[in-house]
Amino acid sequence: MSGSASIDDLLAFEEERPRQDDRERGGRAGRVFRALAGNAALVAVLVVGLRAVGLQVSLVILVAGVFAVSGVRRIAAALAPPPAARSRPPVSQYDDGTWNWSARDALRAAINGWELPLDWSTTRPERFTGVILPRLAELADERLRLKHAVTRESDPFRARALLGDRLWTFLESPPRRPPSPRDLAVIVAELEKI
Repeated sequence: MSGSASIDDLLAFEEERPRQDDRERGGRAGRVFRALAGNAALVAVLVVGLRAVGLQVSLVILVAGVFAVSGVRRIAAALAPPPAARSRPPVSQYDDGTWNWSARDALRAAINGWELPLDWSTTRPERFTGVILPRLAELADERLRLKHAVTRESDPFRARALLGDRLWTFLESPPRRPPSPRDLAVIVAELEKI
């Protein structure tokens, strides 16, 4: 196995970067153009609306009013404080023992990162040998390296003794079909014993 991913790399979770808002793209000229186009459209709607009800207002006054309101709105938005960070609910003195499933944590992301490929491997066995098995092999090598300073490649005899025959055979000669959930649980338990 030539991969050099650590357990931290395999279980790492990156926050999704927020998408750039349309107002942030295009630079200053684009923002100015959009502001002018929006204000011009608003002036046109106001002129049509006022004329429909029989009122006539000077075009200069209408344009000045729309631009003034737009400017005040933009200045107020620029001076507004940043949104408050979402506060966590206070921890009560007595924990009810339930899991907060809506919380985003790295463990949940790692579990979800394994859940989808495992689910796919039930219908497509080649997914198991191509995706899951290499991850399990990397985890085994990483645990061997961290706890015993060997890998399957550097010292195969010692690694085989540490892994045990069942786990060694599973990693070195993959089965034709994905193991059952019970067998996979036994394999993972053996992997955790390393």
